[in-house]
Amino acid sequence: MKRRRKIKVSLKRIFLKSTIYFFSISIGLVLVFKFVPVPITITMLGQWVRGGELHYNWEPIENMSAQMPIAVVAAEDQLFPQHHGFDFKSIKKAIQANQKTEKLRGGSTISQQTAKNVFLWQGRSWIRKGLETYFTFLIELIWGKKRILEVYLNVCEMGPQTFGAEAASQRYFKTPAAKLTRNKAARIAAILPSPRKWKVVNSGAYVNKRTAHIERQIRQLGGPAYLKEINL
Repeated sequence: MKRRRKIKVSLKRIFLKSTIYFFSISIGLVLVFKFVPVPITITMLGQWVRGGELHYNWEPIENMSAQMPIAVVAAEDQLFPQHHGFDFKSIKKAIQANQKTEKLRGGSTISQQTAKNVFLWQGRSWIRKGLETYFTFLIELIWGKKRILEVYLNVCEMGPQTFGAEAASQRYFKTPAAKLTRNKAARIAAILPSPRKWKVVNSGAYVNKRTAHIERQIRQLGGPAYLKEINL
């Protein structure tokens, strides 16, 4: 009996310490990355191991063309300025769609994608989804919308071994992100659902059609002014 009690006490201590360490480290990282550029992510490491050279150049959002932020919002998450990290209507639609087909559809917001890209790994599991929810709540609370969008635009995968708007702009158009036109920004945003499958340049019919759709959505949202409420 005494041995069992000792084991239970030891397990409780281990669990308590692990919990304290997890929350301390996770909150500490979120606080650091509120001000410091993200140096590398798990996805970047995976791409580097498989493919070698990485294209990744951190650039403050103020140095990017105003067309780039609105392009990804128009393409990925039009309610980004309004929601608090989760778009429950989109999540519900995704669940309903996934019940009818084997081709899985995502309902993640830009906030959720940023949390996953910075702190977690790719793939689908309940553990990862739970951690994604936790980190999404933290970055919404600590970073705010402008910082979330800035981090997303820098760490998001935008082609094979290519991460962030600056690297994508330099690689595909030989120009800094500051000079991206609406069409070029929309073209980069168009491949985000499958950045390793679709091409920004020499694109097929689907990417061209999606680019035109994103440009229309940008106009309907009112252009870059749509993001003024998050101080952009």
